[in-house]
Amino acid sequence: MKYTTSSKSILLMKRLHNQFKKYRLFALVGLILVLLSAIPVRLAIASHQAPRPQAFLVLGGDPKREEFTAEIAKYYPSLDIWVSTGSPPDRARAIFQAADIPDSRVHLDYRAADTVTNFTTLVADFQKRQIKHVYLVTSEFHMPRSKTIATLVLGSQGITFTPLSVPSSRPRESKVRILRDGGRALLWIVTGRTGVSLNPRAHNPLYASR
Repeated sequence: MKYTTSSKSILLMKRLHNQFKKYRLFALVGLILVLLSAIPVRLAIASHQAPRPQAFLVLGGDPKREEFTAEIAKYYPSLDIWVSTGSPPDRARAIFQAADIPDSRVHLDYRAADTVTNFTTLVADFQKRQIKHVYLVTSEFHMPRSKTIATLVLGSQGITFTPLSVPSSRPRESKVRILRDGGRALLWIVTGRTGVSLNPRAHNPLYASR
């Protein structure tokens, strides 16, 4: 079978296009590997710079998390508290006021739609305040997924964390959810997008961290 000059050009262009796609994939994988290898180093540096936590990060989804933090925070009067999409403002303020935590220490933020965005919406605020180490507060069943996301999102920005689990009777979340949100955290590191549409519950913030 003979090829005309134009058909040869088309075949050549297709081959070049396929090679470009292949190398682009290799480049993306290489970039991800470089970023992942840098995270442990950045976490170690952050731990050295701030061996003790400098703030509380409370993930919304259950008022018990705010109540738990309010009790613990009484013993750390110098640490501010950041609550990401937690209880409604009036209820959240009441919880902390009942524990004699002044409003000036409490930062209520409602930008997050789910667990991944609990971290991505606040990481810039921590950086502006030079916060390198936070207490991460969430329910026990929710902690494995939260730690995975925190390691990627916070770790990639040079912020480490110390987990504080709130007791819970609920079973731990599935590995599928952990892998899904780990992948979304990687997507955010590479592209700045969170892939929030991948979370079927993201349209309802009441379920963000449940």
